Amino acid sequence: MKRFLTTLALLAAGTMILSAQEEEKEMKTGWSFGLLPTATYSVDNGFQAGAFGDIYYYGDGGTYPDPLHKISWEASYFTHSHRMRLYLAYDSKYLIPNMRVNASVTYMNDPLYSLWGFNGGASLAHLDNPYTEYWSNQKTGINYFGMSRNMLRVLANVQGRIVDHLNWAAGVNFWNWKLGDMKDTGYKVDGSSDMHYYDKDNTLYNDYRKLGIINDDEADGGKALELNAGLVYDTRDMEAAPNRGIWAEAYLNGNVLDQRYLKACVYFRHYIDIPIHIKAGDPVFAYRLAWQQTIAGETPLYMIQNNPLLVQRNMISEGFGSSNTIRGLRENRILTEGFAWANTELRVKLVNFKLFNQYFYIAVNPFFDAGIITKPYRADAFEKAKGSNAATYMPLSKLYDASKVRDIIYSGGAGLKIAMNQNFIVSVELAKCFYKPLDAGMWLGIGINYQF
Repeated sequence: MKRFLTTLALLAAGTMILSAQEEEKEMKTGWSFGLLPTATYSVDNGFQAGAFGDIYYYGDGGTYPDPLHKISWEASYFTHSHRMRLYLAYDSKYLIPNMRVNASVTYMNDPLYSLWGFNGGASLAHLDNPYTEYWSNQKTGINYFGMSRNMLRVLANVQGRIVDHLNWAAGVNFWNWKLGDMKDTGYKVDGSSDMHYYDKDNTLYNDYRKLGIINDDEADGGKALELNAGLVYDTRDMEAAPNRGIWAEAYLNGNVLDQRYLKACVYFRHYIDIPIHIKAGDPVFAYRLAWQQTIAGETPLYMIQNNPLLVQRNMISEGFGSSNTIRGLRENRILTEGFAWANTELRVKLVNFKLFNQYFYIAVNPFFDAGIITKPYRADAFEKAKGSNAATYMPLSKLYDASKVRDIIYSGGAGLKIAMNQNFIVSVELAKCFYKPLDAGMWLGIGINYQF
C-alpha cells in the first residue's frame, strides 16, 4: 500500500516539474489507454494482485471529455480471501445513434467469502458479540463467518432518447451462482510447516440452514435472469466527474427464473458547481439520494447482495457497505430487502498538469454517508426460528437482535483522486463507521472512479 501511494506521489511531483499546467478544456483525440497494477488492500480481502485498466477512443475529439467507446477490464487475485475475479466491459453512447449500450461479463470465485448475517446491526457480528473471536481465528480453527461462492454474470443494458436529457432504459442480466461451505486453503501457525484448516461446519451459514433462515433450495446457489426497465434523466456536463447537473434513475428490476421477485430502484444524484474559481477547477458539491426495495416476492440468498444498476461504474455492484454505498463498512455488511441511503462529498481539484500528452489532475473529496433499512430480510423466518429445535443449541439471542433493524447507520472520511484525461480516475478513500455495531475500524478502499 505504502509503495503504491509513494509511486503515485513521485509521479505527480515529477510531472509537475517537467510540464506546465494545462487547461482542462484542451481536446483529446484518438485512443487513450489507462493501465495500473491492482496494488490495493482491504480488511475483507487482503492485498490484491493483478491489473486493471480502461481503453478510450475519442475519435476526432468532438465528444471529449466523453469517449466514443470505452472498454474496461480487470484480472486480479486477493491474498486473504483468495478471491479471483475477471471482468470485461464495454460502454458507448455512440455505437448506435441516440442509444447507449452497456455490456459486461464477470467471473468471480470466493472460496472464503464472508457472510456476516442479515439486516445490518441486527446481525450481532460486532465487538459486543462473543462470536467475534471466531472471525478467522487460527488459534481455535474457526472462521464462523466463512462460506464459498462462485459467480458468472452476463449483462447488457440499453438506453434510448425520449426527449432532451430524458431516456428510456432496459436491460437483461443473467447470473449463475454456486454456494457452499468455505473452501479452506489452509494456514500455518507460529512458523510451523504443518497446514491447519478451519472447521467448515461451525459457521453462520450452516447455523442459518439449521435454523431454517436459509432454505435448502437456495443454499447451494441457483440461477437468475433479471429484466429491468425504467427512465433516466441526465443533465451532467460530463460523466466520469461531473461539474454540474443531475443524474436520476427510476426503474423496476425483476427475476423471472426460479425464486421470483420484483425490486423498485430510485437514484437521484446532483452535482453543484461552487464558483470559487480555483485554477485547477471549481470545487463541486455532490450528493446522492438512493432507495432500493423488493416490492413483490422474496430475494433468494444468492441474489440478496446484488445492487442492481443500469450503468455499471465499477466491476462489482454488491450489497450495502464497502465502496458501493456506505463507505467504512465491511463488504456486504447489510443484506436486506430494502435500504435507503445518502452520500455527500465535496470534490476539490488541487492541481492539473500534462505528461506524455495526457492530461492529469489531483483532487480530494471529504465525504459523509448515512443509511437505514426500510424492509428487513426474512424477519418472519427469524421469528419462527425462535421456537425451533435448532435454537436450543444456537440461541438466536447470540445471532440476531430485531430491535436494531431500524437504526441509522452513518460514516465519514476523505479520499484522494488522480485522474487522467478526466476519465481514468484512481481513487483512494479512508472512512470510519460511527455506528458501533457495524464499526470495523479504519476502512481503506482503493479502486477507480468516484463512487457516484
